[in-house]
Amino acid sequence: MTVMRKRIAEHMIMSRRTSAHVHSVFEMDFSKVDQIRKARKSEFEQSGAKLTYLSFITTAVATALRKVPVLNASLEGSDVLYRKEVNIGIAVALDWGLIVPVIRNADKKSLLEISKEIVDLAARAREKKLKPDEVQGGTFTITNPGVYGALFGMAIINQPQVGILGVGAVEKRPVVINDAVTIRVRAYLSIGYDHRIIDGAVADEFMVEVKKMIEDYPEQ
Repeated sequence: MTVMRKRIAEHMIMSRRTSAHVHSVFEMDFSKVDQIRKARKSEFEQSGAKLTYLSFITTAVATALRKVPVLNASLEGSDVLYRKEVNIGIAVALDWGLIVPVIRNADKKSLLEISKEIVDLAARAREKKLKPDEVQGGTFTITNPGVYGALFGMAIINQPQVGILGVGAVEKRPVVINDAVTIRVRAYLSIGYDHRIIDGAVADEFMVEVKKMIEDYPEQ
């Protein structure tokens, strides 16, 4: 095992031993997001950004974390620490391991700013050019196994955080709407949470906020 692989192994085992992991899965409709993405894709590319589904998900998560702040907290002993900043880690798969660069103050950034930052952080992660502080201080993590086709991702919490979002493949699916079968762009999103301080109802409340924004994404 490489040094990085050993650290990942130790961190994952420690997280399993520390947190009481529970997962819930929601199916969300990305049809409106897909329309916005197609309409503004070239505009974002001209600004040096790549408008992906992950960009929309990150902005939705940032908004939801403000509304359900315990998902943005951490646990130290018997103290629940509520974080003032919303710093979202985006897991990046590398040939030699996994790294989680952080988008700081994500709740205060526009869709364009987040899109640019995701591209920049992922590129520099693969080039081994990230600074130490760019992979520290995260308060919540998003991981995207759906990019490889996975429908679900039941991720391990990134300590000392208490929540992690897994993004499944975004794809066209047949669904029943008003008793008729139609084609919609859909995906499964999972929330992994620490049951020591977060109950299922609270985790689901968070996911409902994410779902609301994804399915009725505000024009920017």
